[in-house]
Amino acid sequence: MALSRYLSILLILFVLPANAEKDYSHYAFANYLGSGVYRTSGQNATVINIPLSFDLQRTETESLVLRTPLSLGFYNFTWSDIPDGDFPSSVGTATFTPGIEYRINTSETHEFQSYVDLGVGTNTTNGNDVIIYSAGMSSLLDFELKDTKPVWVNRIFFAGYRSLDDAPNETYSAIQSGVDIGTNFHFQVADIGIEPRLFVAGYWYFDKLRFVTPFEEDVLVTNSFEAGITLAFSKPVGWDLFNMSRFGVSYRTGDGVQVWRLIFDFPI
Repeated sequence: MALSRYLSILLILFVLPANAEKDYSHYAFANYLGSGVYRTSGQNATVINIPLSFDLQRTETESLVLRTPLSLGFYNFTWSDIPDGDFPSSVGTATFTPGIEYRINTSETHEFQSYVDLGVGTNTTNGNDVIIYSAGMSSLLDFELKDTKPVWVNRIFFAGYRSLDDAPNETYSAIQSGVDIGTNFHFQVADIGIEPRLFVAGYWYFDKLRFVTPFEEDVLVTNSFEAGITLAFSKPVGWDLFNMSRFGVSYRTGDGVQVWRLIFDFPI
């Protein structure tokens, strides 16, 4: 069994006052929205995603993986607080969404992936709890373009939560498509080979993805587009519990949402 190779940081779109009664339950989707710094209406919050996983079965062409991601949310805390020594004193939200992922290489250049998750989440500021569910499938196709080794990725997935209290339930589903392409520029640091790679991606939501903000009007997202750069390592770097195969940054925008993402793995 192997632990997942990265620790991702996700900043989502809402700041919840400590005495708030309304349940801003987008935290239920923290594991699916992607790592980054999300900002809208001048507000943000910090969520740490720890997506641990374990190999249940693996062959040369197939693998079955148990995913056990944990997400922790901290309100009214940003990276600018760190130099001052201001760290969050309590967890605002938490989700645990275990699931099974199946991967198969259908050819030398194509991999198919599918997953299903079922988990729970809690908002500690108001005691509201949710059941979280998600499923999806992906196609990853390698193709030749000189020596840049592009990867074309297409994904379709949905996620939802059902409140255990009287708060509303919500779902969203999306198609994601993008290309990750190399620069064919390589350099060495110690015994690790590094190649800068570029990527672009688009996201189209069947159901408008709602970001509730406590002080402004809700933001409804129907599509977004993203571009970024990563450093691809020839082997994972880090420690036993924190290994990363990529490191990079990207910018995503659409329907009033602006996102700076921090990337620690394959970006699309």
